[in-house]
Amino acid sequence: MLLDTHIHLDFLPVEPAPLAEARGREIGGWVVPGVTPEHWPRLMMTVAATPGAWAAPGVHPQAADRWRPELAGELRRLAAAPRTVAIGEVGLDGQIGPDQAVQEAVFRQLIRLARETDRPLLLHMRRATSRVLKLLRAEQAQAVGGIAHAFSGSLDTARQLIALGFALGIGGVVTFPDARRLGEVVRGVPAEWLVLETDAPDLPPHPHRGAENRPEWLTLIADRVAQLRGWTPAETARITTTNARRVLRLPGEEASS
Repeated sequence: MLLDTHIHLDFLPVEPAPLAEARGREIGGWVVPGVTPEHWPRLMMTVAATPGAWAAPGVHPQAADRWRPELAGELRRLAAAPRTVAIGEVGLDGQIGPDQAVQEAVFRQLIRLARETDRPLLLHMRRATSRVLKLLRAEQAQAVGGIAHAFSGSLDTARQLIALGFALGIGGVVTFPDARRLGEVVRGVPAEWLVLETDAPDLPPHPHRGAENRPEWLTLIADRVAQLRGWTPAETARITTTNARRVLRLPGEEASS
């Protein structure tokens, strides 16, 4: 079974059943990251109602100005929930969002909270790679590791993240005809550091660019990774799902239920 390590199920339409076709294509696990504190209750309810789903409550860097220190207690409580496997989506966004100083202060707090609760991190690092890497090292994030969401950087950056214990979340960008650099990364890194994601309803793969992303299109990403690595579809599912289970410390039977 394939496992989607980054999908916003709580933002997908309720009808028709958003995972019915995905399950039919042997996609059986979903990690649902948080975006804003006020959305955490909906996130947790969505995960509780979805077999095979796991929560990663956190604060997206674009919502960093909504973080308050008093929210730390609530996030600790959510991190201890049985279906919570990570803290995310957290990091920095150099393109949009609050002032960088605000983003960095919140990111530091959330790394510390992840270490305190012993939960891996789901990283957002758009146009802020070098600064994210610096803060990960400064806050000793290698103690928990995690996944670099929507990775599209260089092979050197990939190796630095892997050295810190972060797997690479490979999403729709890998299917784009002009994504040569990411193709080189997928071919060049050790197999045990690749995981799959859709980021649905965002970041749809080729040939669906411009549409709202769908959970079942994870198979298009898996097919491209298989092509780049010379794997069969079964090998791709086994390797990437095993990687996700290891990094997120998922029980194997739960992840594919």
